[in-house]
Order: sequence, then structure tokens, then C-alpha cells
Amino acid sequence: MKETITFIGNGNMALSIAQGLKDIFDIEVVGRQIEKLEKFEKNLGVKIKKEIYEDFDMTDKKVILCVKPANLQEVGLRLKGVADELYSVLAGASISSLKENIKAKSIVRVMPNLAASVGKSMTTMTGDGTLRKEAEELFKAIGKTVWLSSEKEVDIATAVAGSGPAYLALIHEALCDGAVKQGMKRTDAIEVTNGLFSGFGDLIQTIHPAILKDGVMSPGGTTAAGYAALERGNVRNSCINAIEDAYMVTQK
Repeated sequence: MKETITFIGNGNMALSIAQGLKDIFDIEVVGRQIEKLEKFEKNLGVKIKKEIYEDFDMTDKKVILCVKPANLQEVGLRLKGVADELYSVLAGASISSLKENIKAKSIVRVMPNLAASVGKSMTTMTGDGTLRKEAEELFKAIGKTVWLSSEKEVDIATAVAGSGPAYLALIHEALCDGAVKQGMKRTDAIEVTNGLFSGFGDLIQTIHPAILKDGVMSPGGTTAAGYAALERGNVRNSCINAIEDAYMVTQK
């Protein structure tokens, strides 16, 4: 018999994590409306236990909190009981604010990303050290994990890995647009760029980015020309600013 894991919240992140965990746990989901929970179940592809927020009893449950940060206080007022373990994926919600609103014996802040649905999340975490091993084992089911030493680092990592899929999606789309502008069919441009991203993901695990860049860039070649265009467009500085701006949002 599988252990049950409870998701409080039924948005995209909850669905992505549940996709990675559905073969390991029985899934229970708590939300506002039965209709949305039924849609969640259909998208997940397995039967789930569906519950409504009002007076939901968390006693002794392993809980993944996936509501919007702005709704933390409201949701907390509707719940009762003391969870055994609470894993919060609320961007910017500090452990102290979680303790003020949700009763749990142990709390860990966790920041996965949407790649959890395909087992490729980059998940960062910090919190109650007694749960470190269990948290790492739990979230390894959806990808790689890194335990960080402070909440500030988790907020920075949120700006990188949490928001990162959107940044990379923009780059992917822009590269496809560039290929189409030069005359390539859209379907071919997407297939070529998909292959680029897939291969690069494996390659960058073992090669420093500067070394990889130097290895591709021959004197007076195509890569040097394209790279110079990116530098003229301040792509590097824009990436640095993107992390800063995203991090600052977590501090509000």
C-alpha cells in the first residue's frame, strides 16, 4: 500500500510535482472547487482523493503546500490540525510566515520548477534539518535537488531555477524566430532548436560554459559573429538583471 501525500493547492506547480510522484504515492489534493479538482485528476491521469479547504484536517499528514503566496493567510485560516511534515513551494514565503499561518511539526521551503512533470526539476530547499534526508529523497523523484544553507539562497535560486524555464523559453522562441527570418520553415526551426536544448542540457553538466563557448567559437566564424551580436544586445547584462529583479520580488 502506497503512502499518501497531500497537495494543498491545485495549480500548475502542484500538477507538475504530482506527475513526478504519482507512481510512488497515493495523491490527495485539497482545493476550493470540486470541479477544478476533477480537472486536476483528469490531467494527472490517476485517481486522487479530492477535498475542499474548509476545515480540512492536516493531522499527521505529509503536505506539499502549493497555493499562491498571497493566499497563505486565507488558506491557513481554513485548515485545522497539525501536519507532520510541510513542504512549501510558495516563492518568497519565509519559514516564519509559514509558521504563523500553517501548523506543522516540521517545515521545509522547497523551490521546484515545471520540469518536475518530466522528472527533470532543479529543486532547491532549506529549513528543518531533521527533514533534510527525507526532503531530498522525496524531491529526487522529480529531478535533482540542492539543500541550501539559508532562505536568502533559496530566494536567489527561485529567481534562477524557479523562473528559469520562462527565460529559456524566451531564448528558444527567439532562436526559432531568427531561423524563420532567414528562411527556415517554422517546424524545422523548432525541431532543430529542440535538439540544441536537449544536447546542451547534457553537455553543460560536464563542461564549464566558458570552455564550451571557446570550443565552438573559431576565428572569424559563424559563432563569433552570432556571439558578438548577443553581446551588442546586452544579453549577458539582461540575464544578470533578470535574476536581480526576480529575486527582489521575493523580498516584498
